[in-house]
Amino acid sequence: MGLLDDKVVLVNGGSQGVGAAIARAAVRENTTVAVTGRRAEPGEALVAELTAAGGTAMYIRADLADAGQAKASVGAVVDAYGRVDCLVNSAGLTSRGTLLDTTPELFDAHIAINLKGPFFAMQAAVADMVARKAPGTVVNIITSSAHGGQPFLAPYVAAKAGLIGLTRNAAHAHRWDRVRINGLNIGWTATEGEDATQRTFHGAGDDWREEAAARLPMGKLGQPDEIAGLVVLLLSDRSGVVTGSIIDWDQNVLGGLD
Repeated sequence: MGLLDDKVVLVNGGSQGVGAAIARAAVRENTTVAVTGRRAEPGEALVAELTAAGGTAMYIRADLADAGQAKASVGAVVDAYGRVDCLVNSAGLTSRGTLLDTTPELFDAHIAINLKGPFFAMQAAVADMVARKAPGTVVNIITSSAHGGQPFLAPYVAAKAGLIGLTRNAAHAHRWDRVRINGLNIGWTATEGEDATQRTFHGAGDDWREEAAARLPMGKLGQPDEIAGLVVLLLSDRSGVVTGSIIDWDQNVLGGLD
């Protein structure tokens, strides 16, 4: 018996990083998993890994910045498996920009991936749940920076703060449909994408993880597999009636001052 027995789970942005960890955790809980991503190679490699481990999985090539592709990702899962029981929006863009140097193009890119894509993926998934009169769950991967964030994350913070509002609004709108929608504000996490970001924007070397860990209270960055465990719990019936919750998953305490 698993937490997600016989469920069909779509993880958008699931071919690497936190999304891939969520896909692995979901398969361990006896579910069928579909993952999306822009690049076929990591997506297909992950599906091969999950299948070799005894899971049922599929990869859908999709650019979540395109609302049509975000909606179509849900349609592809419904076509393949008949339904979507659980949706995770894990795709994200973290390109740097301040209030003073962000271009309209960069701002639009953040809105497209971090807010518009999740909106239309949720629209399609919740429409499927409502049409079947079946309960379902959604988890949006957000960020602790949505509370304010660093100066160099202005467009990212704007988009992710919008996703917090959307999560609560959609949860309220569909509570009587028994569709539970929650969000997770994750902190600094050790992923492939974060490694690329640190090297590209901050000139980090090979030891940046160790240096970062030494400055953090728990002595390590957030780990994707730990995040995945909480996401699976939120997707499952074990999380009970909770909906519209935005959970801060971080080692820095909001409002705490030294």
